Amino acid sequence: MTAPGLLRGVDLAAFAVALVARLRSKGVVVSASGPAVFVESLHLSPPTSRTPLYWSARLTLVNRVEDLAAFDAVFSSVFDDALMSLDPVARRTTPGRPISPTGIHDSRDRGDEAEDADGVPWVRRPAMTGGTEGSEDDIDDVLTAVPDTLPSRLVARADEPFAKFDARDLRLLGSWLESAAAQWPRRRTRRRELHRRGRRINLRATMNRSRSTGWEPVVLARSRACTRPRRIVMLCDVSRSMQPYAAIYLHLMRAAVQRPSAAKPEVFAFSTSLTRLTPVLAHRSAETAVRKANAAVVDRFGGTHIAGSLGELLASPHGNALRGALVVIASDGWDSDDPDRLAHMLARVRRRAHSLIWLNPRAGDPHFRPLAGSMAAALPFCDAFLPAHSVSALRDVLGVIGHVE
Repeated sequence: MTAPGLLRGVDLAAFAVALVARLRSKGVVVSASGPAVFVESLHLSPPTSRTPLYWSARLTLVNRVEDLAAFDAVFSSVFDDALMSLDPVARRTTPGRPISPTGIHDSRDRGDEAEDADGVPWVRRPAMTGGTEGSEDDIDDVLTAVPDTLPSRLVARADEPFAKFDARDLRLLGSWLESAAAQWPRRRTRRRELHRRGRRINLRATMNRSRSTGWEPVVLARSRACTRPRRIVMLCDVSRSMQPYAAIYLHLMRAAVQRPSAAKPEVFAFSTSLTRLTPVLAHRSAETAVRKANAAVVDRFGGTHIAGSLGELLASPHGNALRGALVVIASDGWDSDDPDRLAHMLARVRRRAHSLIWLNPRAGDPHFRPLAGSMAAALPFCDAFLPAHSVSALRDVLGVIGHVE
């Protein structure tokens, strides 16, 4: 939902929610309908400069006289001499998008800066950030678009790496992740269904309807292609280097297992060998499922053999689950196997799978470079390379997964 003028290309809903969150953190009382009214005002009267934007926000978000000073302070801290990094179009990541040498889709060096009449420069934010950049805390707080259902304990830590979370935070985040309504990928089938907005005319249904109109096809019956859930195959690295992130990734995999789907997903954990966790993570209790998963992986927090584990999967009967599936590999790429062997295994996986997404928490570091031989060998086979090191980055992962067709 975007608007022309000063906020061209900006997601108004995310902008309003983030600004309201910043105002409330400074003590400004904003009603529950405030963000919606603010967005509606921006649509009815799109601001062309800073002054109309100020009055639209003040008239719709401020309800008390004593809040005016705090509102002016927040508005000034955000818009005075600030680089507005609010371009969700630039932040959106798609599986087919090229990957930069750093593994991060960065648009800061593209010269996409423009300046409006009031001298407010606009730049595009990188598609994925490591949570450590940003010279102005006020702007980062406003632009941090976290889900509304995120527990309040974790809202302020949306961009903080999972390595700094304690056991209680991980359990809380895992519960939220499994209860969040994620959009899982779907695939088209050869079957078609009747739909009033379909593009193709269904001749059989049209002739059946013409019986009531003297065999004249007055009402055209249209159809569209049916879709079915696409199978997801997830592999999580549980070696020692992935210890701070393994628990969160297991909760992400359990969320995929728990989804109502005809295409049953498959979940595996690997370190020095491959372990199937699909039946274990299907337990209705999250804590019990994670505890049984940890007990099932006998080589947990050991070395890493990515190529050997992929070869074991391809040689097993479960390797057929890769056909037409979305494969998600969560690993930092530190592998003891030969990089050439890993490239060979990923080539075989890529021929069977529909797409391949690699989650590397190390990529959240702004100075990350895929210098490890195994990681460099794996990049050409990845449709998307994401950090998934924080709550915000994990939200981007769910967005990319949901847009796979």
